Amino acid sequence: MDNSILWTLIAVQVFMGAFDTLYHHEGTERLAWRASQKNELRLHGVRNIFYAAIFLCFGWFEPHGAFTIALVAILAVEVLITLWDFVEEDLTRKLPATERINHTLLALNYGAILALAAPYLHDWALRDTAIVATHYGWWSVFASASALGVFIFGIRDLLAAARSDRLLLPDARRLVSGLTGCKRVLITGGTGFIGTRLVAALVAGGHQVTVLTRDRSHAEDLAGPIRVITDLDRIPDDERFDAVINLAGDPVANSPWSVEKRAEIIASRVDVTRQLVKLITRLDSKPECLISGSAIGWYGLHDNEDLTEEARPHDCFVHEVCACWEREAAAARQLGVRVVTLRTGLVLGVEGGMLARLLTPFEFGLGGPMGRGKHWMSWIALDDVVRMIAFVIANPQIAGPVNATAPNPVTNEVFTRALAASLNRPAVFRIPARLLEFALGDLAREALLGGQKVLPEKVLNAGFLFLHADIHGCLDTITGKRPQVVRSDSDRRSMENYGTLRAVSSQ
Repeated sequence: MDNSILWTLIAVQVFMGAFDTLYHHEGTERLAWRASQKNELRLHGVRNIFYAAIFLCFGWFEPHGAFTIALVAILAVEVLITLWDFVEEDLTRKLPATERINHTLLALNYGAILALAAPYLHDWALRDTAIVATHYGWWSVFASASALGVFIFGIRDLLAAARSDRLLLPDARRLVSGLTGCKRVLITGGTGFIGTRLVAALVAGGHQVTVLTRDRSHAEDLAGPIRVITDLDRIPDDERFDAVINLAGDPVANSPWSVEKRAEIIASRVDVTRQLVKLITRLDSKPECLISGSAIGWYGLHDNEDLTEEARPHDCFVHEVCACWEREAAAARQLGVRVVTLRTGLVLGVEGGMLARLLTPFEFGLGGPMGRGKHWMSWIALDDVVRMIAFVIANPQIAGPVNATAPNPVTNEVFTRALAASLNRPAVFRIPARLLEFALGDLAREALLGGQKVLPEKVLNAGFLFLHADIHGCLDTITGKRPQVVRSDSDRRSMENYGTLRAVSSQ
């Protein structure tokens, strides 16, 4: 099969397939961590193993006679699997435009490959049955590398499909079981990482939810029934809300902090919060509380100091962002509304946030500490954030800043070891601090290499009990190493104070 055009098309197929896998399946879609994509992962796994066999065969052998027939059968089955995969994708998820275009190009290119390969296959099929060793120089090496890559991802996808059932989230209704009656709740940022789970919990609990979003299509996958609005001005003055939850804001760690990016980060939070206060001002009946987002970045960068809600901040950009955000929300106090600013730590879940970005490199054994790994990471499980929001709504004595973190923060090195252990992988690739600072500047220094040791004193004193207080157990549950478990009410009641929680967490 010494045909440079055919090999070029095979190379194009490999590169387009790699882009589809790395950018879509691993990057934007994170299929390996979506329980709903179990069947799609199985199809990808089997197809990739077939691809590995095809690449090795074309790169190093000429199958003749019956072996050619077997190769043709494999190619035909691969086509059927691909068609099945297209149907499965359309039934289970909404494909982005770039993935649809890439799939179309892959199909056209694959058709061209089969058309060019057909004469060779026909010639080989007419010969005596045998497997003849051959090679095509660097093309054979390229085929071997491609075979190894698709085989690794094929095995990974089959293993990911096997763990899918362990990734299913517990019943969302239980997260808001402390909210009595039917609450009317307005949520901004309801299509985000935290907001999606919060909406699901409130809807499952029988509450009436209104979601503000800039694009209605972003709310299509939210649990219903909900009301979706794109403009707060559409809400009439006589509308009644029991609580307003403000989670809107552009991601802080998606790109380096240029002057423009800094302004966008602040404006995305301040502008929406200001509009909410304006809405509350004109409502005939004021909501009982406004829960507005913030972050532990409010405290700035600290070393080993225990930071409760009474701690003083250190000045830096992340503090500036949170301070501006909290000042805007505080204006609602003058309207008689209880204002809570939720200073959220690193929220852990496979659906989004920092952990979602780490899963792929760690799963392939490429993870490791950042810098010296001594900086603190104050974390919290996604479901505990949702439970804390419901807890704050239900407890009118809670006001002001609230630290939304688990009671046992850990250093980056401890977190790294815990995540690697949950995935049964090593974590030896330490990322140099200088490299991160060179690439990301202040974003690396403040968000990746700096940290805070934050303690949730206010909610613990109010009686809040965490489902996940220990980083090892939390990551084991999130990554599917062990099944999702929700403690019974009697178990929760048996853990009466902060000291008991810390003792349980250390076991």
